[in-house]
Amino acid sequence: MRDRKGLLKRLVVAACLMALPFAAASCGSKKQQDKPRTAPVKTAKALQKDVPLEIKAIGEMEAFSSVAVRPQIDGPVQKVHFSEGQFVGRGDLLFTIDPRPFEVALKRAEAQLARDKAQADNAVVDAARYKELVSKGYVAEAEYEQFRASAEALKATVEADAASVDAARLELGYCYIRAPFAGKTGATAFDKGNIVRASDQTPLVTIYQVEPIYASFTLPEQTLSSVRSYMAKGALDVRVSIDGASEFKGELSFVDNAVDRATGTIRLKATLKNRDRALWPGQFVNVVLRLATQKGAVVVPSQAVMTGQTGQYVFVIKDGTTAEEQPVTVDRTHENETVINSGITPGEEVVIDGQLQLVPGMKVVIKGDSPVQNK
Repeated sequence: MRDRKGLLKRLVVAACLMALPFAAASCGSKKQQDKPRTAPVKTAKALQKDVPLEIKAIGEMEAFSSVAVRPQIDGPVQKVHFSEGQFVGRGDLLFTIDPRPFEVALKRAEAQLARDKAQADNAVVDAARYKELVSKGYVAEAEYEQFRASAEALKATVEADAASVDAARLELGYCYIRAPFAGKTGATAFDKGNIVRASDQTPLVTIYQVEPIYASFTLPEQTLSSVRSYMAKGALDVRVSIDGASEFKGELSFVDNAVDRATGTIRLKATLKNRDRALWPGQFVNVVLRLATQKGAVVVPSQAVMTGQTGQYVFVIKDGTTAEEQPVTVDRTHENETVINSGITPGEEVVIDGQLQLVPGMKVVIKGDSPVQNK
């Protein structure tokens, strides 16, 4: 019995000795947990500056005007005066249709006019002479009326002949087809010697006016009231860019008179000078419509704004070492910055990297160089 009690005591002592290291480790771990945690973060300051109010869209370039040039008479093409894709000026000669038949027709009409005019002049003289003879009683009144009616008929014939001359001259003018405005020519299916007709469905050539040029785009119908309101205050600037590279400036010049019921959008157009002809009809472009500029707006980097169960918030650095959660009211985002309506004042330092490891009141270590914001 005594041996059994001794063995039991020795086992209890051994168990206590084995438990001592674990108890010490547990105490050390507890002491480490009790130490305050710190988190490395990057920060930036809230700024106050002017921020544009803009609407972005995808648009397509359109010719300022275009015309499908068609013949107004029938005949063979005598000469083509331009090269495909060439820029032409207003009034430049494009095509010549063989004018010889129309020159002959004009000369015939002019000769007819000259003949009938001579006869009409003679009839007027005869009518005047018979009028004098009637007054003296040498001829009957009926004879005078015949001469007077003949003079009037020939006068009407002369007027008709003059109209025929004008028509022949007009048709002769149609032989010389000119550009109605300055622009760029497209492809043509007609060369020298081809017969063209006024009834042809295929145009001789299509000309696009690209200086100035339109940028056409659509916006949701919800923006229409804002656009019209700002348009009433003055011209609205529009910027157009291709692949984020070159940027071109213009003004909003057209708002359609109806909303597209199928898409719920409204079509708008901006006019750009395009003096260097860098923009072409059919190009897809990025469009930025500037409505106004908000003065003295408070902005923070967009990555500083977080969203939680109670709304949007930022972590603000207090006393240079502590992060506190601060709710904010966001107005909108512009480029890489967010405009804050309330909750932040200019100069406050907000966390822009490392928020996921933060809890309110946590100590932080600001690491690296904070990015510089646009002022």
